[in-house]
Amino acid sequence: MTNIAQLITRAQVLCEERGVRLTSQRERVYEIIVQSKRAISAYDLLDVLRETEPQAKPPTVYRALDFLLSQGFVHKVESTNSFIACCLPGHAQHCSQLLICDSCGAVEECHADSLSTALQEKASQAGFAVSHHVVETHGTCGSCQVAKH
Repeated sequence: MTNIAQLITRAQVLCEERGVRLTSQRERVYEIIVQSKRAISAYDLLDVLRETEPQAKPPTVYRALDFLLSQGFVHKVESTNSFIACCLPGHAQHCSQLLICDSCGAVEECHADSLSTALQEKASQAGFAVSHHVVETHGTCGSCQVAKH
């Protein structure tokens, strides 16, 4: 897995190239998400952010999340209303597939180009232009499967 410093540096470079600002608060929210072992909710993010910025309010987190989502640095896990760091920020035509463990809550991003291609083709056949997609697959991760036996 790519380390935290590499992801932060990649985000900084992409923001510079795109002419957008990765403010200190946006960077801190991104860092919290990157460091999280699981998908993290906005309010859990706020709790962690308040450890270093006691004045932080929900709009602070939501504005940062909107920015991070728009730049493709994080993905929203719709089914759990939480967020994870994208493992390939800046990848062109990036569509994500998420494996979500219903036992422990772990979320892993994976890439199946054939799945993305098939979805793009079906959308195209229907006259639909895809801007992005997130496929969520729920089940039980390997660690939880081992723990049950």
